[in-house]
Amino acid sequence: MNENKKIPLKVFIKTFGCQMNEHDSERMYGILSDHGYTFTHQEKEADLILINSCSIRQKAEQKAFSILGRYRALKAKNPRLHIGFCGCIAQREARSILCRAPFVDLIFGTKNIHRLPQLIEKMGKTHKPIIEVIDDDSGRFEQFLGKIRRENHIKAWATIMQGCDNYCTYCVVPYVRGREWSRSAGDIIAEIKTLALQGYKEVTLLGHNVNSYGKGQDCTFPELIQRIQPIPGIERIRFTTSHPKDLSEELIVTIKDCSKVCEHIHLPFQSGSDKILKRMRRHYSHNDYLKKVDFLRKIIPDIAITSDVIVGFPGEREEDFQQTLQLIETIQFEGLFTFLYSIRPQTTAGNFSEQVPNNIKQERFNILLQIQNQISSARNALLVNTKQEILAEEILREDKRTSSIEKLRGRTRSNKIVEFEGSSDLIGNLFEIEIRKANRFNLEGIIL
Repeated sequence: MNENKKIPLKVFIKTFGCQMNEHDSERMYGILSDHGYTFTHQEKEADLILINSCSIRQKAEQKAFSILGRYRALKAKNPRLHIGFCGCIAQREARSILCRAPFVDLIFGTKNIHRLPQLIEKMGKTHKPIIEVIDDDSGRFEQFLGKIRRENHIKAWATIMQGCDNYCTYCVVPYVRGREWSRSAGDIIAEIKTLALQGYKEVTLLGHNVNSYGKGQDCTFPELIQRIQPIPGIERIRFTTSHPKDLSEELIVTIKDCSKVCEHIHLPFQSGSDKILKRMRRHYSHNDYLKKVDFLRKIIPDIAITSDVIVGFPGEREEDFQQTLQLIETIQFEGLFTFLYSIRPQTTAGNFSEQVPNNIKQERFNILLQIQNQISSARNALLVNTKQEILAEEILREDKRTSSIEKLRGRTRSNKIVEFEGSSDLIGNLFEIEIRKANRFNLEGIIL
């Protein structure tokens, strides 16, 4: 792209979607840093802009194409700027992206991130748009070679598996990420030991269905956690995401027995209606989910449970929606990620009859959100006057006149955000805080 190697090229990556996409962006930053790129938070300064897209929801897809229009204007002002489009949308519809945005220089999928330097070199030589999307998993191990550039120096993600074999009727993950495969436990342990030596205190194990980790390996997910537990320097272990059908009693007991595993689990239920769950191909029932939660709370009484729910899935009637509300009221989730159903290409549900009108979906969404907001506020209020272990993560506000820190932010083991006053030397440390105030989405406290 630039023959003068003495001038470092600047890259900016705009990331949409889940932690897996964010971690992919960290991997791209690391790969590019080994090839002479520096990084900028200013799009206008960039020589290369990459859009790491998400197609799990229609809204995320719309945002990616919307920002692409803005970058077109930047490119018109700066002919040296190159624009790349990658991630889940690129994996699914690379050719249509170029038809929609012919000014894009590079398009690549989720399975060939490791080929980014070669693709950029090819783009620079041919001066033509480059498209490369690998459909098979032939390069899956190469994805984990090379440097990872992490913005956070306290918490880190570690991918343990990718893909999904469930083929839920609404979900594109199997089509854009492929079938399930697991990294070797030895490689994962080695990565986490390196993170510990670099000073990281918390690691989150990533996968589209972490509970099914171990296919093709001689290690199950509970066994992997047990092997991570003794690593010196790692103080907290988290994982996401869990599928209810694969949440075993062995894993629940492992969470209890391993002191570093935080008392929080994200366990998507999607619907409280057995009819809708069957149409979604979720492989569990309303009562199955309740039994899992009952056992979780019996073994780990302080467990915090968050979840995902889809409103307005095809065929959802008022009685189905009421069953979802009933499940929410019964379980009392700490928080919910709530989504309006949207048709996704290639998915079975896109062809279902009885698509729910948008106005009804929005009305149900508003009702559910109001109920969950009340529950979240009440759950947070229960923590007032309790002592909670905090990992201090970032500075929120600083007094520029005295350089003293006014406010910091951290998280409890149950993944609650807590704001408190303190000094910068607390960042990266664990300590106790007494909760003095509860808000809907966060807590406030004082250091003990």
